[in-house]
Amino acid sequence: MQQRQLGPFTVSAIGLGCMNLSHAYGAPPAPEVGEALLHRALDLGVTLFDTAALYGFGANESLVGKALKAHRQQITLCTKGGMAGVTFPDGVKRVINGRPEAIRQNCEDSLSRLGTDVIDLYYLHRWDKQVPIEDSVGAMSDLVRAGKVRTIGLSEVSATTLRKAHAVHPIAALQTEYSLWTRNPEIAVLKACEELGVTFVPFSPVARGFLCGDLRDVGGLAANDIRRSMPRFAADTYAANLHLLPGYLAIAQEVGCTPAQLALAWLLHKDSKLIPIPGTQNIHHLEDNMAAVHVTLTADQMQRLEALINQHTVKGARYNAQATVEVDTEEF
Repeated sequence: MQQRQLGPFTVSAIGLGCMNLSHAYGAPPAPEVGEALLHRALDLGVTLFDTAALYGFGANESLVGKALKAHRQQITLCTKGGMAGVTFPDGVKRVINGRPEAIRQNCEDSLSRLGTDVIDLYYLHRWDKQVPIEDSVGAMSDLVRAGKVRTIGLSEVSATTLRKAHAVHPIAALQTEYSLWTRNPEIAVLKACEELGVTFVPFSPVARGFLCGDLRDVGGLAANDIRRSMPRFAADTYAANLHLLPGYLAIAQEVGCTPAQLALAWLLHKDSKLIPIPGTQNIHHLEDNMAAVHVTLTADQMQRLEALINQHTVKGARYNAQATVEVDTEEF
């Protein structure tokens, strides 16, 4: 596995987003299936593992902590706070809370579930717009000084917010959705990361399955699949986006790789500092994803891909109105 730099850590060029094993895309697999996938990722050379307090309302951290405990010193372990499950009389609900006391409690809970004394990279999962970013990052900085966290990161923030946060404490990484069909980071965030020395970590690098090429009928998605609430996956909109696939699949065939590998290879070639974190519930897909490090793209192929799938050719917003309000990223 090729290596890239993330703050003080040298990690695999492709990491693993662990969310799918407990959250978001229909029924999660049995815990033993998730453990097997995590162990196979280790075998393939993956050393960057990304989870969050939110995923499965803690279940994902517990799964990752148990599966990787024996390998703790060989991996870079990332999790997120500031958005977690909170118990109400009518059940557990997702709450964004960036107050210092909430972040401290989130961190303690994550440490316990992960079974570790320190988190390598601790992200603010969402900026709570009711709390100055300086206050939230200040609390995270306190966690670094206390030895509970080694480095801190941000998720789904704008270049302006990143600069404000970085002035309080060095930000090691910023993660946001980035792929051929989600190009928002190109507006200002990528440039800000370059200027500040912040590693950019693209999540959903295969466009939540679109760039894998085999999701043709969104009507078959599970009732609790988060894509059902995303405008791009609405039936009519998705049908329009499917017209982009034939040209994309033709380039994958030309390159001699799978569609998912092409999506990941585009990111790896786009910038030698990017570290994508695809997620999956399927070991075969995991193996396919990690082999993308061996795919070579020419400048002409990169240009044709970008001309085919971009912010002007993709139909629909990436989030619905409510979710859009919760993120702090520039939009085209």
